[in-house]
Amino acid sequence: MLTSRLIKSSWCRYQKRYTSTSAAIVKKEHEEYEIAKIRNIGILAHIDAGKTTTTERMLYYSGLIRHMGEVHHGNTVTDYMDQERQRGITITSAAVTFPWKNHRINLIDTPGHIDFTMEVEQTLRVLDGAIVILDGSAGVEAQTLTVCRQADKYDIPRIIYVNKMDRQDANFDMCLKSIQSKLNIEVFPTQFPIKEKGVLEGIVDVITLEKFIFDKKNMGMKFTRLKLSENEDENLWETANEKRRNLTDKLSSIDDKLAEIIIEQESLDTVTPQMLLNSLYRATIQRKGVPVLLGSSYKNIGVQPLMDSILLYLPSPNDSRYSSLYNCFSKNVCARAFKVVHDKQKGPLTFFRLYSGNLEKGTKLYNIRKEEKEMIGKLYIAYADEYQEVPSITRGNIAAVAGLKYTMAGDLITSNATAMKNAMNKLKDQVNVKSEDMEKIFDRNTKTLEPVFFCSIEAPSLSTQSALEKALQQLEREDPSLRVTQNEETGQIVLAGMGELHLEIIKERIRSEYKVEADLGPLQISYRETITEPIKDTFSADYKIGNTSQKVTIIMSLIPNYQGSEILLLDKSPECNANIDAIPSKVMKAMKTSVRLALLHGPKLSYPVVNMGVKLHWLECALSITPSLISAATSQCIRQLMRNTGVILMEPIMRLEIVTPSDHSSIILKDLTKRRAEIKDVDIRGPNKVIQCVAPLAELLGYSKEIRIISSGLATFTLEFDHYELMDSVSEAEAIKQITGFY
Repeated sequence: MLTSRLIKSSWCRYQKRYTSTSAAIVKKEHEEYEIAKIRNIGILAHIDAGKTTTTERMLYYSGLIRHMGEVHHGNTVTDYMDQERQRGITITSAAVTFPWKNHRINLIDTPGHIDFTMEVEQTLRVLDGAIVILDGSAGVEAQTLTVCRQADKYDIPRIIYVNKMDRQDANFDMCLKSIQSKLNIEVFPTQFPIKEKGVLEGIVDVITLEKFIFDKKNMGMKFTRLKLSENEDENLWETANEKRRNLTDKLSSIDDKLAEIIIEQESLDTVTPQMLLNSLYRATIQRKGVPVLLGSSYKNIGVQPLMDSILLYLPSPNDSRYSSLYNCFSKNVCARAFKVVHDKQKGPLTFFRLYSGNLEKGTKLYNIRKEEKEMIGKLYIAYADEYQEVPSITRGNIAAVAGLKYTMAGDLITSNATAMKNAMNKLKDQVNVKSEDMEKIFDRNTKTLEPVFFCSIEAPSLSTQSALEKALQQLEREDPSLRVTQNEETGQIVLAGMGELHLEIIKERIRSEYKVEADLGPLQISYRETITEPIKDTFSADYKIGNTSQKVTIIMSLIPNYQGSEILLLDKSPECNANIDAIPSKVMKAMKTSVRLALLHGPKLSYPVVNMGVKLHWLECALSITPSLISAATSQCIRQLMRNTGVILMEPIMRLEIVTPSDHSSIILKDLTKRRAEIKDVDIRGPNKVIQCVAPLAELLGYSKEIRIISSGLATFTLEFDHYELMDSVSEAEAIKQITGFY
């Protein structure tokens, strides 16, 4: 069965699927779309909620593709990687551009699995709006909460689409309550389902008081809009009018313009559909609530109204608050990279969202983080893994650029260093701009989540070593959450990632894309080291170089539970201030670099050191001392202090959500107690129980296999990093034994 599926996947991949619409879009690009008719949106959801299926319908109904693919057939446009097609999950974000009703939609389908959450994080930075998809039988799930928290950081307006409403256990009202309680946001239901004996027959539009009936014979391409009649649709008519009044009343309480109209007309029933649409748009872009729609993408019901809602409720680049912050660059080029892929023919392609200026072949750019100049090669519009070359890209759009050497996901580029400085000054002068807004735009350090798993990787032979190193270099540039380092003691290459699946996919990609049968060592947990008691001491050392002797004296202290961002704290007390101020800048720079490097490897098991501050009180050295000696002395001083005060391990604690049939919940709860889990909540969702808990990652290795056994394959779970926690002596001793082989 798997073989036939892969053969079908390969055939579907190479058949001609794109229509002449693709060429029309490229032509339109040269003519320039009005920026008010551009939408840059992403699709966000928990795993298996129907993101890719919904995207595929959008592409089909827009006319971009001739044939509609299915996730279970492995032939969808946006899941183009072999691993995605074989597993039926989205691993990497995919950008695709399509037209809809004289508008241009740049859509990015994002992963739902927590192991690939960095793909979502980088994508969110370049979006103006988002569609959050829910499973109609489950409501808001664990990963839904995560992606919505990520979207909150960038003030992204959203609409919610309740999918899979054809299921017998789907419950629209339950989903609405779930959104309000878990996402803590006001809901504006604009539709409700027409169900007969549990079968989804159609959708009622609350705003226009119409019912939508979708033709199942032609893949839902055609659907009928019928005005509700009081005589023919008595029950639907009454329900729709009641829901319309409730929606109008709710909107009027947060939208002054609509409230004024209602007061003037003295009735909720005289509000026109256009007035409601305008009010919903204002409420959505101001993030006062979310319009909620419904459908069944797999059954081809409700997708076209969802596409209409993108144009009606989500902002253009001109109306997006977050995008408007980039206006400080004026007419200079300003673009944010959010993805890098390595194409076999085209080489590295960097995906950009362009906020200002125009991009053309040969344009010179300046990478703000790297402080490097770049030269643009060819420009492309992306259709997942297919590309159309274009002569230029206008502001507000998303496109792929060839020829860049240094730029990575998250980097901001502009015309030159002067343009960056002018933009920073201009933004600082604006009264309503917050410091966090400045940080979001100009932060030079691309923040990534800390990996919690790592393993060694080895080439099968010396002849494939260079191929493996090249593969890892390219994959690390594509994936900011993947860390590739070399162990100084063993010389082994070490991979660190977000989860078991993440590292497994990396191995498969090295094998299938780079033809290297690499061997992965056993999976290990990424612990952290810290101190619990403060310490202050003096460190002195004599260094002899040739006939010259150099003495360094450092007084430093270590501070436990430090959460600040300063890498080296300075003692500005009266007795130390003069000494600190007299330290030359090159010496201070060397000390800060040394502190940063010293914290990468703790003295106990060489794990990174966290939650510890380093404070400098005094430094004595010759003016002619070299920075390398200062670095050595600083590093030795820190390690001596840590050994004297004692270091303790911290372990990663994971947030776990388990959905299981009620009759298996007791055995799962019993198993969790053996795993040092702390139960937070047990809820009921239809016939299932939802268990929320936190547990040490060390106790969850191999949990996917174990939970399948004890639940007869009926339970599912999601795992997400929560925090690091100090280990007790027994657990720490066990961890040390696991890592080193002895206590």
